Amino acid sequence: MGRIISLVSGKGGVGKTTITANLGIALAKRNLKVCLIDADVAMANLSLLLNMQSSPITLHDVLLGESNILDAIYDGPHGIKFIPSGLSLESYRRVDTERLATLIESIANQFDFILLDAPAGIEKNVMAAMHASDEVLLITMPTSPAVADVLKAKLVAQRIGIRTTGVIINFFRGEKGEITKDDIMKMLELPVFGIIPFDDEVRKSFMQQKVAPVMLRKPKSSAAVAIQKTAAKLAGIPTHFKEKKKEGFLSRILSKLFGKKKKPEEQVRK
Repeated sequence: MGRIISLVSGKGGVGKTTITANLGIALAKRNLKVCLIDADVAMANLSLLLNMQSSPITLHDVLLGESNILDAIYDGPHGIKFIPSGLSLESYRRVDTERLATLIESIANQFDFILLDAPAGIEKNVMAAMHASDEVLLITMPTSPAVADVLKAKLVAQRIGIRTTGVIINFFRGEKGEITKDDIMKMLELPVFGIIPFDDEVRKSFMQQKVAPVMLRKPKSSAAVAIQKTAAKLAGIPTHFKEKKKEGFLSRILSKLFGKKKKPEEQVRK
């Protein structure tokens, strides 16, 4: 049986859905069988990021008992499988999220990882996603409000008996005033599985004519590299993915002035 993990933030706007999509693709790149589930039945966004918002059968239909869960599993980018949530507010009002755990359990043996993009907050739909999981992975930003909210989410997971595996710190800038990795670990009493730097390439991924996760659009960007490392740590496998070093300002100027120095064997004799 695969690992069933809910990605939970407590607070909206910390990049939880973006992390879910890219982390799933990073795991799939390591030849793992991955299924992503948009468990945010009220404010579904994962299908938009994966450019799969036209799926005819959704988690709404399954939770309503109108469709089989196997019919709601679609082929996503880079070999992942995806179960979208519906965009209809009318069907959302009628869904029974308490059925989620039973439905996911029925497909758990087909995958190495099932990642649930849980709703923000700590209301009943979040708890339903947690109940359907074996473990919770927290997503936060290095700011006091985000860490305070994710601590509440951790306490909720503890109360319902779901293990919290660790935390991912997103939108890290390394600026003065940010809460440090060590302080977040102390406050949450959890290991940090990844630190994802603020990367403008992530924002640009939403601005293309065809939306695509940064893991596919710019796999060597700083955020994509950090997510690759996070996926490797989560799966317990080594990674040899290296971040591309940026050329310094002085190096660029000298290169433009004098050009790239050729190796002896490349020089042409006159």
